[in-house]
Amino acid sequence: MAKHRIILGVTGASGSIYARLLAEALSAYPDVELSVVVTENGLKVMDYEGEAAWLVDPRITRFANDDLFAAPASGSAGYEAMVVVPCSMGTLGRLAAATSTDLLGRAADVILKERRCLILVPRETPLHTIHLRNMTALSECGAVILPAAPSFYGKPGNIESLCRTVTDRVLSLLGLEHGGYVWGQ
Repeated sequence: MAKHRIILGVTGASGSIYARLLAEALSAYPDVELSVVVTENGLKVMDYEGEAAWLVDPRITRFANDDLFAAPASGSAGYEAMVVVPCSMGTLGRLAAATSTDLLGRAADVILKERRCLILVPRETPLHTIHLRNMTALSECGAVILPAAPSFYGKPGNIESLCRTVTDRVLSLLGLEHGGYVWGQ
């Protein structure tokens, strides 16, 4: 069975619960090979928000963000998708300018240049014009901008269920079946 090779990037925006929920969901698929890159500020925010324990999960491969020789830095590594969640506006701006100074940025740049699936999950509000222009530039290059805007259709009963509505949308965009809410069912 062919593995789906997916990169999960985590930046220093608040909302690291989304990264944990997505990592847990992706790790549960036997045909998904999950690689993780976390920025320095991403680690700090995860520690602060109490969401860093999942990083030691043996089902994931973690790469140091300063390792530009790591597999995600090359198109020949064959990753088919990358999700950056949560995606800070600083990271989003650097991606829009194609300025990659670390592995997370380089991996996203590679995914775009190879015309593969890049999903960015910003968790910032309100947005100013430069944020919106950067999102537009990335969307024009093929990235999917999926704001961390949870839905209420399924009447989530707690914060995890509410946040899972966002990660379920990511799973859908990756073409993966999930047990989350589907409209009309």
